[in-house]
Amino acid sequence: MKAARTVTLMPGDLIGRDLAGPITELVAAAGGEIEWEWVSKVSGDDTPICGDCLESIKRNGVALKAPFVTPEGRQSPSVALRKALDLYAGVRHVRSLPGLKSRYPALDMVVIRENTEDVYAGLEHEVHPGVVESIKVVTRAATERIFRFAYRYARANGRRKLAIIHKANIMKQSDGLFLKVGKEISADYPDIETRGLIVDNTCMQLVQWPMQFDVLVCGNLYGDIISDLGAGLVGGISAVWGMDMGDDSVVFEAIHGRVPQLMGKDVANPLPMLMPAIHLLRHIGQHQPADRLARAVEAVLTASEHLTADLGGSAKTSEMVAAITGALDD
Repeated sequence: MKAARTVTLMPGDLIGRDLAGPITELVAAAGGEIEWEWVSKVSGDDTPICGDCLESIKRNGVALKAPFVTPEGRQSPSVALRKALDLYAGVRHVRSLPGLKSRYPALDMVVIRENTEDVYAGLEHEVHPGVVESIKVVTRAATERIFRFAYRYARANGRRKLAIIHKANIMKQSDGLFLKVGKEISADYPDIETRGLIVDNTCMQLVQWPMQFDVLVCGNLYGDIISDLGAGLVGGISAVWGMDMGDDSVVFEAIHGRVPQLMGKDVANPLPMLMPAIHLLRHIGQHQPADRLARAVEAVLTASEHLTADLGGSAKTSEMVAAITGALDD
Protein backbone atom coordinates (compact mmCIF):
# COMPACT_ATOMS: atom_id res chain seq x y z
CA MET A 1 0.00 0.00 0.00
CA LYS A 2 1.29 3.44 -0.95
CA ALA A 3 2.25 5.62 2.01
CA ALA A 4 0.12 8.68 2.70
CA ARG A 5 1.61 12.04 1.67
CA THR A 6 2.30 14.41 4.56
CA VAL A 7 0.89 17.90 3.91
CA THR A 8 1.10 20.99 6.12
CA LEU A 9 -2.34 22.35 7.08
CA MET A 10 -2.65 25.97 8.22
CA PRO A 11 -6.25 26.60 9.34
CA GLY A 12 -5.41 30.24 10.03
CA ASP A 13 -7.22 32.33 12.61
CA LEU A 14 -10.51 33.00 10.85
CA ILE A 15 -13.22 30.81 9.28
CA GLY A 16 -10.60 28.27 8.24
CA ARG A 17 -10.61 27.01 11.82
CA ASP A 18 -14.22 25.88 11.32
CA LEU A 19 -13.65 24.46 7.84
CA ALA A 20 -10.33 22.65 8.17
CA GLY A 21 -11.81 19.60 9.93
CA PRO A 22 -14.70 19.08 7.48
CA ILE A 23 -12.37 19.55 4.50
CA THR A 24 -9.89 16.94 5.72
CA GLU A 25 -12.81 14.55 6.31
CA LEU A 26 -14.09 15.12 2.76
CA VAL A 27 -10.63 14.44 1.32
CA ALA A 28 -10.44 11.19 3.29
CA ALA A 29 -13.96 10.17 2.25
CA ALA A 30 -12.99 10.63 -1.41
CA GLY A 31 -10.00 8.33 -0.93
CA GLY A 32 -7.30 10.94 -0.52
CA GLU A 33 -4.23 9.51 1.20
CA ILE A 34 -2.94 12.48 3.16
CA GLU A 35 -1.49 12.77 6.62
CA TRP A 36 -2.18 16.33 7.73
CA GLU A 37 0.42 18.12 9.80
CA TRP A 38 -1.58 20.83 11.55
CA VAL A 39 0.15 24.15 12.24
CA SER A 40 -2.14 26.10 14.53
CA LYS A 41 0.19 28.98 15.37
CA VAL A 42 1.30 30.94 12.34
CA SER A 43 2.61 34.29 13.59
CA GLY A 44 5.53 34.49 16.00
CA ASP A 45 5.80 37.01 18.80
CA ASP A 46 8.10 39.25 16.78
CA THR A 47 7.58 37.89 13.27
CA PRO A 48 4.55 37.54 10.97
CA ILE A 49 5.45 33.87 10.30
CA CYS A 50 6.85 31.60 13.01
CA GLY A 51 9.76 29.27 12.39
CA ASP A 52 7.78 26.07 13.07
CA CYS A 53 5.34 26.94 10.29
CA LEU A 54 8.13 27.56 7.78
CA GLU A 55 9.98 24.38 8.76
CA SER A 56 6.83 22.29 8.33
CA ILE A 57 6.26 23.57 4.78
CA LYS A 58 9.94 23.18 3.86
CA ARG A 59 9.90 19.63 5.18
CA ASN A 60 6.68 18.59 3.44
CA GLY A 61 6.94 20.70 0.30
CA VAL A 62 3.14 21.10 0.07
CA ALA A 63 0.65 23.00 2.24
CA LEU A 64 -3.02 23.96 2.41
CA LYS A 65 -3.68 27.39 3.88
CA ALA A 66 -6.71 29.36 5.04
CA PRO A 67 -6.77 33.18 5.41
CA PHE A 68 -4.97 34.94 8.27
CA VAL A 69 -5.62 38.09 10.25
CA THR A 70 -3.03 40.82 9.61
CA PRO A 71 -2.31 42.57 12.93
CA GLU A 72 -2.43 46.36 12.71
CA GLY A 73 0.94 47.78 11.81
CA ARG A 74 2.41 44.35 10.98
CA GLN A 75 3.27 42.74 7.67
CA SER A 76 0.65 40.38 6.24
CA PRO A 77 1.46 36.77 7.24
CA SER A 78 0.56 35.67 3.71
CA VAL A 79 3.01 38.12 2.13
CA ALA A 80 5.68 37.16 4.68
CA LEU A 81 5.14 33.47 3.91
CA ARG A 82 5.62 34.02 0.18
CA LYS A 83 8.81 35.97 0.76
CA ALA A 84 10.27 33.56 3.32
CA LEU A 85 9.72 30.52 1.08
CA ASP A 86 10.33 32.40 -2.19
CA LEU A 87 6.90 31.43 -3.50
CA TYR A 88 7.38 33.67 -6.48
CA ALA A 89 4.50 32.49 -8.70
CA GLY A 90 0.91 33.10 -7.70
CA VAL A 91 -1.54 31.11 -9.83
CA ARG A 92 -5.25 31.90 -9.73
CA HIS A 93 -7.43 29.68 -11.89
CA VAL A 94 -10.62 31.54 -12.81
CA ARG A 95 -13.11 28.96 -14.08
CA SER A 96 -16.87 28.78 -13.94
CA LEU A 97 -18.23 25.78 -12.04
CA PRO A 98 -21.22 23.86 -13.43
CA GLY A 99 -24.24 24.66 -11.28
CA LEU A 100 -22.79 27.89 -9.86
CA LYS A 101 -24.57 31.01 -11.07
CA SER A 102 -22.14 33.31 -12.90
CA ARG A 103 -22.10 35.98 -15.58
CA TYR A 104 -19.81 33.98 -17.86
CA PRO A 105 -20.50 30.21 -17.57
CA ALA A 106 -17.86 29.31 -20.18
CA LEU A 107 -14.98 31.31 -18.70
CA ASP A 108 -11.70 29.47 -18.07
CA MET A 109 -8.55 31.58 -17.66
CA VAL A 110 -5.46 31.75 -15.46
CA VAL A 111 -3.96 34.78 -13.73
CA ILE A 112 -0.25 34.39 -12.96
CA ARG A 113 1.08 36.93 -10.49
CA GLU A 114 4.68 37.77 -9.59
CA ASN A 115 4.58 37.38 -5.82
CA THR A 116 7.83 38.76 -4.42
CA GLU A 117 8.22 42.43 -5.34
CA ASP A 118 6.29 45.39 -6.85
CA VAL A 119 4.65 47.60 -4.19
CA TYR A 120 4.34 44.51 -1.97
CA ALA A 121 8.06 44.87 -1.26
CA GLY A 122 6.81 46.99 1.64
CA LEU A 123 9.23 49.87 1.09
CA GLU A 124 7.29 52.84 2.47
CA HIS A 125 8.36 55.89 4.40
CA GLU A 126 7.15 59.34 5.30
CA VAL A 127 9.37 61.84 3.50
CA HIS A 128 7.66 64.82 5.15
CA PRO A 129 4.74 65.11 7.57
CA GLY A 130 1.68 64.25 5.51
CA VAL A 131 3.73 62.99 2.55
CA VAL A 132 4.25 59.22 2.23
CA GLU A 133 6.32 57.51 -0.44
CA SER A 134 5.80 53.89 -1.49
CA ILE A 135 8.46 52.34 -3.72
CA LYS A 136 7.59 49.92 -6.52
CA VAL A 137 10.36 47.39 -7.12
CA VAL A 138 10.71 45.55 -10.44
CA THR A 139 13.86 43.55 -11.17
CA ARG A 140 14.94 41.80 -14.35
CA ALA A 141 15.75 38.60 -12.44
CA ALA A 142 12.29 38.25 -10.84
CA THR A 143 10.55 39.28 -14.06
CA GLU A 144 12.45 36.73 -16.16
CA ARG A 145 11.64 34.06 -13.61
CA ILE A 146 7.88 34.70 -13.58
CA PHE A 147 7.66 34.81 -17.38
CA ARG A 148 9.62 31.57 -17.75
CA PHE A 149 7.21 30.01 -15.25
CA ALA A 150 4.17 31.41 -17.06
CA TYR A 151 5.21 30.15 -20.48
CA ARG A 152 6.08 26.71 -19.13
CA TYR A 153 2.72 26.62 -17.34
CA ALA A 154 0.90 27.62 -20.54
CA ARG A 155 2.61 24.89 -22.56
CA ALA A 156 2.11 22.21 -19.92
CA ASN A 157 -1.61 23.00 -19.64
CA GLY A 158 -2.42 23.34 -23.32
CA ARG A 159 -2.94 27.11 -23.27
CA ARG A 160 -2.05 29.06 -26.37
CA LYS A 161 -2.45 32.77 -25.55
CA LEU A 162 -0.65 34.95 -23.01
CA ALA A 163 -1.28 38.60 -22.15
CA ILE A 164 1.37 40.75 -20.45
CA ILE A 165 -0.50 43.16 -18.16
CA HIS A 166 1.26 46.47 -17.52
CA LYS A 167 1.05 50.26 -17.20
CA ALA A 168 4.22 51.01 -19.13
CA ASN A 169 2.68 54.07 -20.76
CA ILE A 170 2.89 55.79 -17.35
CA MET A 171 5.50 53.83 -15.35
CA LYS A 172 7.98 53.73 -18.18
CA GLN A 173 10.88 52.22 -16.26
CA SER A 174 9.27 49.76 -13.82
CA ASP A 175 6.38 48.51 -15.93
CA GLY A 176 8.46 49.23 -19.00
CA LEU A 177 11.00 46.67 -17.80
CA PHE A 178 8.24 44.14 -17.05
CA LEU A 179 6.82 44.52 -20.57
CA LYS A 180 10.24 44.46 -22.25
CA VAL A 181 11.38 41.31 -20.48
CA GLY A 182 8.06 39.57 -21.15
CA LYS A 183 8.40 40.25 -24.87
CA GLU A 184 12.00 39.04 -24.84
CA ILE A 185 11.03 35.75 -23.19
CA SER A 186 8.12 35.30 -25.61
CA ALA A 187 10.61 34.79 -28.44
CA ASP A 188 11.54 31.43 -26.91
CA TYR A 189 7.89 30.32 -27.02
CA PRO A 190 6.67 30.98 -30.58
CA ASP A 191 3.80 28.52 -30.07
CA ILE A 192 2.24 30.88 -27.50
CA GLU A 193 0.48 33.95 -28.92
CA THR A 194 1.65 36.95 -26.85
CA ARG A 195 0.40 40.50 -26.54
CA GLY A 196 0.83 43.39 -24.12
CA LEU A 197 -2.22 45.03 -22.60
CA ILE A 198 -2.53 48.09 -20.35
CA VAL A 199 -4.05 47.18 -17.00
CA ASP A 200 -7.04 49.54 -17.04
CA ASN A 201 -7.99 48.43 -20.56
CA THR A 202 -7.59 44.83 -19.35
CA CYS A 203 -10.16 45.41 -16.61
CA MET A 204 -12.66 46.87 -19.06
CA GLN A 205 -12.19 43.98 -21.50
CA LEU A 206 -12.44 41.42 -18.71
CA VAL A 207 -15.90 42.73 -17.87
CA GLN A 208 -17.03 43.02 -21.50
CA TRP A 209 -15.49 39.94 -23.12
CA PRO A 210 -13.37 37.83 -20.73
CA MET A 211 -13.43 34.72 -22.94
CA GLN A 212 -10.72 36.30 -25.12
CA PHE A 213 -8.19 35.69 -22.32
CA ASP A 214 -6.26 32.52 -21.61
CA VAL A 215 -3.23 33.33 -19.42
CA LEU A 216 -2.64 36.79 -17.94
CA VAL A 217 0.78 37.57 -16.44
CA CYS A 218 0.85 40.44 -13.98
CA GLY A 219 2.99 42.18 -11.43
CA ASN A 220 2.03 41.76 -7.80
CA LEU A 221 -0.55 44.51 -7.40
CA TYR A 222 -2.24 44.10 -10.80
CA GLY A 223 -2.39 40.34 -10.25
CA ASP A 224 -4.08 40.81 -6.90
CA ILE A 225 -6.72 43.12 -8.35
CA ILE A 226 -7.38 41.15 -11.54
CA SER A 227 -7.69 37.80 -9.76
CA ASP A 228 -10.40 39.30 -7.52
CA LEU A 229 -12.13 40.83 -10.52
CA GLY A 230 -12.02 37.42 -12.19
CA ALA A 231 -13.59 35.80 -9.14
CA GLY A 232 -16.52 38.16 -9.50
CA LEU A 233 -17.02 37.07 -13.11
CA VAL A 234 -17.45 33.38 -12.25
CA GLY A 235 -19.66 33.51 -9.19
CA GLY A 236 -17.39 34.70 -6.41
CA ILE A 237 -15.21 32.95 -3.86
CA SER A 238 -16.63 29.47 -4.46
CA ALA A 239 -15.19 29.14 -7.94
CA VAL A 240 -11.60 30.25 -7.42
CA TRP A 241 -8.56 28.81 -5.72
CA GLY A 242 -4.98 29.89 -5.32
CA MET A 243 -1.57 28.29 -5.61
CA ASP A 244 1.65 30.03 -4.55
CA MET A 245 4.60 28.14 -5.99
CA GLY A 246 8.36 28.27 -5.60
CA ASP A 247 11.12 25.94 -6.72
CA ASP A 248 10.93 23.88 -3.51
CA SER A 249 7.45 24.41 -2.02
CA VAL A 250 3.87 25.04 -3.06
CA VAL A 251 1.03 26.41 -0.93
CA PHE A 252 -2.59 25.93 -1.98
CA GLU A 253 -4.84 28.49 -0.40
CA ALA A 254 -8.33 29.76 0.10
CA ILE A 255 -7.79 33.22 -1.34
CA HIS A 256 -10.98 34.64 0.18
CA GLY A 257 -13.35 33.80 3.01
CA ARG A 258 -12.44 35.75 6.13
CA VAL A 259 -16.00 36.32 7.42
CA PRO A 260 -15.18 36.33 11.17
CA GLN A 261 -18.87 37.00 11.88
CA LEU A 262 -19.67 33.45 10.71
CA MET A 263 -17.17 31.67 12.94
CA GLY A 264 -18.66 28.98 15.17
CA LYS A 265 -22.11 29.15 13.56
CA ASP A 266 -21.94 26.21 11.10
CA VAL A 267 -23.07 28.43 8.22
CA ALA A 268 -19.90 29.12 6.19
CA ASN A 269 -19.51 27.98 2.60
CA PRO A 270 -16.92 25.13 2.51
CA LEU A 271 -16.00 25.53 -1.18
CA PRO A 272 -13.33 28.28 -0.85
CA MET A 273 -11.21 25.82 1.16
CA LEU A 274 -12.32 22.64 -0.59
CA MET A 275 -11.42 23.80 -4.12
CA PRO A 276 -7.71 24.34 -3.34
CA ALA A 277 -7.71 20.99 -1.51
CA ILE A 278 -8.96 19.31 -4.69
CA HIS A 279 -6.17 20.84 -6.74
CA LEU A 280 -3.64 19.96 -4.06
CA LEU A 281 -4.66 16.32 -4.52
CA ARG A 282 -4.02 16.63 -8.26
CA HIS A 283 -0.63 18.24 -7.62
CA ILE A 284 0.53 15.28 -5.51
CA GLY A 285 -0.72 12.79 -8.08
CA GLN A 286 -3.93 11.69 -6.35
CA HIS A 287 -6.16 12.33 -9.35
CA GLN A 288 -8.94 9.85 -8.62
CA PRO A 289 -10.01 11.34 -5.26
CA ALA A 290 -9.63 14.83 -6.75
CA ASP A 291 -11.94 13.95 -9.64
CA ARG A 292 -14.46 12.32 -7.27
CA LEU A 293 -14.60 15.45 -5.13
CA ALA A 294 -14.90 17.75 -8.16
CA ARG A 295 -17.83 15.73 -9.55
CA ALA A 296 -19.50 15.68 -6.12
CA VAL A 297 -19.21 19.47 -5.80
CA GLU A 298 -20.72 19.96 -9.26
CA ALA A 299 -23.57 17.55 -8.42
CA VAL A 300 -24.43 19.43 -5.21
CA LEU A 301 -24.25 22.82 -6.92
CA THR A 302 -26.45 21.64 -9.77
CA ALA A 303 -29.05 20.08 -7.47
CA SER A 304 -29.25 23.37 -5.47
CA GLU A 305 -30.81 21.63 -2.47
CA HIS A 306 -28.00 21.80 0.10
CA LEU A 307 -26.29 25.15 -0.43
CA THR A 308 -25.19 27.70 2.16
CA ALA A 309 -26.79 31.15 2.27
CA ASP A 310 -24.16 32.88 0.12
CA LEU A 311 -24.90 30.34 -2.63
CA GLY A 312 -28.64 31.04 -2.49
CA GLY A 313 -29.67 28.27 -0.10
CA SER A 314 -30.27 27.85 3.60
CA ALA A 315 -28.13 24.81 4.44
CA LYS A 316 -25.62 24.68 7.26
CA THR A 317 -21.96 23.97 6.56
CA SER A 318 -22.36 20.47 7.95
CA GLU A 319 -25.37 19.82 5.71
CA MET A 320 -23.56 20.92 2.57
CA VAL A 321 -20.50 18.85 3.52
CA ALA A 322 -22.78 15.84 4.10
CA ALA A 323 -24.38 16.39 0.67
CA ILE A 324 -20.97 16.46 -1.01
CA THR A 325 -19.97 13.30 0.85
CA GLY A 326 -23.18 11.63 -0.25
CA ALA A 327 -22.55 12.63 -3.88
CA LEU A 328 -19.13 10.93 -4.03
CA ASP A 329 -19.24 8.27 -6.73
CA ASP A 330 -17.47 4.93 -6.65
